[in-house]
Amino acid sequence: MNADHTPEDSSPAIDAPPTAADAGVWGWYAVHTHPRKETVALENLERQGFESYLPTLTVQKVRRGKAAMVSEPMFPRYLFVRLDSSGQGRSWAPIRSTLGVRQLVQFGGRPARVAPELITWLRERETQFDPLHLFQPGDMVTVTDGPFKGLEALYQGVDGKHRALILLELLSKPVRMAVDAGALSRA
Repeated sequence: MNADHTPEDSSPAIDAPPTAADAGVWGWYAVHTHPRKETVALENLERQGFESYLPTLTVQKVRRGKAAMVSEPMFPRYLFVRLDSSGQGRSWAPIRSTLGVRQLVQFGGRPARVAPELITWLRERETQFDPLHLFQPGDMVTVTDGPFKGLEALYQGVDGKHRALILLELLSKPVRMAVDAGALSRA
């Protein structure tokens, strides 16, 4: 830790990386970002030549009344950066002033090292995750827009055009129909 660092100072000292006694010379470290600035931090770290990784998931969200598939960070406000901890490599100082970055995650005044196996596992699993939909088959939903507004239905899944398939009871008979998932809410 820097001798100039005081408890009132809100930015931790990251000029001195962990010692070479830490396992290996290169390691992954967690970076805490400003709210919803993970992508900005990632782009700016990579622009500076830092190897960085932001694990993401594809999720269904309602945007402007329509359901859309969007990519979101797996860990909001966090990403990972690979750094040389030998003390002989590149300075870590530019990280703390990178646009979008709040600070390196630290424990006991030392940057928190992340197991490389975790990064490998995340990279493998990231491509295997199915997109997360707003509703699961069997969920009871309420139609919030259109001619059937206010009626309850049974959610069945999505069709080829990513519209929600619901089973709606009309005139005492189940009727299957496709609607935009943005026009549904949980019952």
